[in-house]
Amino acid sequence: MEKQKTIFLSALKENQDKLYRICSIYSDGNEDSKDLLQEVLVNIWKSMNSFKGNSSIDTWMFRIALNACLRFKSKYTKNQNRFIRLDSITISNIGSEVEDENSDEKLIALRKCIKKLNDGDKAIVALYLEGLAYREISDILGLSENHIAVKIKRIKSKLFNCINGIL
Repeated sequence: MEKQKTIFLSALKENQDKLYRICSIYSDGNEDSKDLLQEVLVNIWKSMNSFKGNSSIDTWMFRIALNACLRFKSKYTKNQNRFIRLDSITISNIGSEVEDENSDEKLIALRKCIKKLNDGDKAIVALYLEGLAYREISDILGLSENHIAVKIKRIKSKLFNCINGIL
Protein backbone atom coordinates (compact mmCIF):
# COMPACT_ATOMS: atom_id res chain seq x y z
CA MET A 1 0.00 0.00 0.00
CA GLU A 2 2.84 2.39 0.85
CA LYS A 3 4.55 1.61 -2.46
CA GLN A 4 1.32 2.39 -4.36
CA LYS A 5 1.01 5.67 -2.48
CA THR A 6 4.58 6.65 -3.38
CA ILE A 7 4.06 5.77 -7.05
CA PHE A 8 0.75 7.65 -7.12
CA LEU A 9 2.16 10.80 -5.52
CA SER A 10 5.22 10.79 -7.76
CA ALA A 11 3.13 10.34 -10.92
CA LEU A 12 0.65 12.95 -9.72
CA LYS A 13 3.41 15.49 -9.13
CA GLU A 14 4.69 14.86 -12.66
CA ASN A 15 1.31 14.94 -14.42
CA GLN A 16 -1.08 17.11 -12.38
CA ASP A 17 -1.02 20.10 -14.74
CA LYS A 18 -1.42 17.87 -17.79
CA LEU A 19 -4.37 16.07 -16.23
CA TYR A 20 -5.97 19.40 -15.34
CA ARG A 21 -5.63 20.67 -18.90
CA ILE A 22 -7.21 17.48 -20.25
CA CYS A 23 -10.08 17.89 -17.79
CA SER A 24 -10.56 21.51 -18.85
CA ILE A 25 -11.13 20.44 -22.45
CA TYR A 26 -14.07 18.27 -21.40
CA SER A 27 -15.64 20.68 -18.90
CA ASP A 28 -17.12 24.15 -18.81
CA GLY A 29 -15.35 26.57 -16.54
CA ASN A 30 -12.68 26.44 -13.90
CA GLU A 31 -14.80 24.87 -11.13
CA ASP A 32 -16.02 22.01 -13.33
CA SER A 33 -12.43 21.36 -14.38
CA LYS A 34 -11.34 21.14 -10.75
CA ASP A 35 -14.25 18.82 -9.90
CA LEU A 36 -13.45 16.62 -12.87
CA LEU A 37 -9.77 16.51 -11.91
CA GLN A 38 -10.75 15.34 -8.43
CA GLU A 39 -12.90 12.60 -9.96
CA VAL A 40 -10.00 11.57 -12.21
CA LEU A 41 -7.59 11.41 -9.26
CA VAL A 42 -10.02 9.30 -7.23
CA ASN A 43 -10.39 6.91 -10.17
CA ILE A 44 -6.62 6.68 -10.56
CA TRP A 45 -6.14 6.02 -6.84
CA LYS A 46 -8.86 3.35 -6.78
CA SER A 47 -7.23 1.65 -9.78
CA MET A 48 -3.64 1.75 -8.51
CA ASN A 49 -3.63 -1.92 -7.58
CA SER A 50 -4.55 -2.81 -11.19
CA PHE A 51 -1.50 -1.03 -12.65
CA LYS A 52 0.66 -3.83 -14.01
CA GLY A 53 3.48 -1.78 -15.52
CA ASN A 54 2.75 -2.91 -19.10
CA SER A 55 2.87 0.75 -20.08
CA SER A 56 4.26 3.83 -18.39
CA ILE A 57 2.37 5.15 -15.38
CA ASP A 58 1.76 8.36 -17.36
CA THR A 59 0.12 6.49 -20.24
CA TRP A 60 -2.01 4.51 -17.80
CA MET A 61 -3.09 7.68 -15.94
CA PHE A 62 -4.03 9.47 -19.18
CA ARG A 63 -6.17 6.51 -20.23
CA ILE A 64 -8.06 6.63 -16.93
CA ALA A 65 -8.37 10.43 -17.18
CA LEU A 66 -9.84 10.29 -20.68
CA ASN A 67 -12.34 7.60 -19.67
CA ALA A 68 -13.42 9.65 -16.64
CA CYS A 69 -13.73 12.78 -18.79
CA LEU A 70 -15.90 10.97 -21.33
CA ARG A 71 -18.16 9.61 -18.55
CA PHE A 72 -18.40 13.12 -17.08
CA LYS A 73 -19.34 14.58 -20.46
CA SER A 74 -21.96 11.89 -20.96
CA LYS A 75 -23.54 12.61 -17.55
CA TYR A 76 -23.36 16.35 -18.20
CA THR A 77 -25.06 16.02 -21.59
CA LYS A 78 -27.90 13.99 -20.03
CA ASN A 79 -28.44 16.61 -17.33
CA GLN A 80 -27.91 19.63 -19.57
CA ASN A 81 -31.57 19.88 -20.50
CA ARG A 82 -32.64 19.88 -16.83
CA PHE A 83 -30.44 22.71 -15.58
CA ILE A 84 -29.54 26.18 -16.76
CA ARG A 85 -25.78 26.59 -16.62
CA LEU A 86 -23.98 29.86 -16.03
CA ASP A 87 -20.90 30.14 -18.22
CA SER A 88 -17.64 31.07 -16.58
CA ILE A 89 -15.74 33.99 -18.02
CA THR A 90 -12.44 33.11 -16.36
CA ILE A 91 -9.79 31.54 -18.54
CA SER A 92 -6.46 30.78 -16.98
CA ASN A 93 -3.24 29.75 -18.63
CA ILE A 94 -1.71 27.31 -16.15
CA GLY A 95 2.04 27.31 -15.90
CA SER A 96 2.91 30.40 -17.92
CA GLU A 97 2.20 34.09 -18.12
CA VAL A 98 0.45 35.45 -21.18
CA GLU A 99 2.81 38.02 -22.62
CA ASP A 100 0.50 40.04 -24.76
CA GLU A 101 -3.16 40.52 -25.53
CA ASN A 102 -2.83 38.96 -28.99
CA SER A 103 -1.53 35.62 -27.67
CA ASP A 104 -4.31 35.60 -25.06
CA GLU A 105 -6.85 36.06 -27.86
CA LYS A 106 -5.30 33.19 -29.83
CA LEU A 107 -5.35 30.94 -26.76
CA ILE A 108 -9.02 31.69 -26.17
CA ALA A 109 -9.80 30.99 -29.83
CA LEU A 110 -7.86 27.69 -29.67
CA ARG A 111 -9.77 26.58 -26.57
CA LYS A 112 -13.11 27.41 -28.20
CA CYS A 113 -12.17 25.46 -31.29
CA ILE A 114 -10.96 22.43 -29.33
CA LYS A 115 -14.26 22.32 -27.45
CA LYS A 116 -16.07 22.08 -30.82
CA LEU A 117 -14.21 18.88 -31.79
CA ASN A 118 -15.77 15.45 -31.32
CA ASP A 119 -14.69 13.45 -28.26
CA GLY A 120 -12.15 11.31 -30.11
CA ASP A 121 -10.45 14.31 -31.68
CA LYS A 122 -10.47 16.15 -28.33
CA ALA A 123 -8.66 13.23 -26.73
CA ILE A 124 -6.04 13.15 -29.46
CA VAL A 125 -5.41 16.90 -29.45
CA ALA A 126 -5.31 17.03 -25.64
CA LEU A 127 -2.60 14.39 -25.51
CA TYR A 128 -0.74 15.92 -28.46
CA LEU A 129 -0.71 19.35 -26.84
CA GLU A 130 0.74 17.76 -23.71
CA GLY A 131 3.74 16.73 -25.78
CA LEU A 132 3.07 13.00 -25.89
CA ALA A 133 4.62 11.05 -28.76
CA TYR A 134 2.38 9.40 -31.34
CA ARG A 135 3.32 6.02 -29.86
CA GLU A 136 2.14 7.07 -26.38
CA ILE A 137 -1.09 8.50 -27.78
CA SER A 138 -1.71 5.30 -29.72
CA ASP A 139 -1.09 3.21 -26.57
CA ILE A 140 -3.53 5.33 -24.56
CA LEU A 141 -6.28 5.36 -27.19
CA GLY A 142 -5.75 1.89 -28.64
CA LEU A 143 -5.21 3.17 -32.19
CA SER A 144 -2.26 2.68 -34.53
CA GLU A 145 0.50 5.28 -34.68
CA ASN A 146 -0.25 5.85 -38.35
CA HIS A 147 -3.92 6.47 -37.57
CA ILE A 148 -2.91 8.98 -34.87
CA ALA A 149 -0.59 10.79 -37.32
CA VAL A 150 -3.35 11.08 -39.93
CA LYS A 151 -5.90 12.23 -37.32
CA ILE A 152 -3.51 14.88 -35.95
CA LYS A 153 -2.93 16.25 -39.43
CA ARG A 154 -6.70 16.50 -40.00
CA ILE A 155 -7.31 17.99 -36.56
CA LYS A 156 -4.64 20.64 -37.12
CA SER A 157 -6.38 21.61 -40.34
CA LYS A 158 -9.78 21.82 -38.58
CA LEU A 159 -8.33 23.92 -35.78
CA PHE A 160 -6.51 26.22 -38.20
CA ASN A 161 -9.72 26.86 -40.14
CA CYS A 162 -11.73 27.34 -36.97
CA ILE A 163 -9.24 29.78 -35.40
CA ASN A 164 -9.03 31.80 -38.61
CA GLY A 165 -12.84 31.99 -38.61
CA ILE A 166 -12.84 33.40 -35.06
CA LEU A 167 -9.95 35.87 -35.30
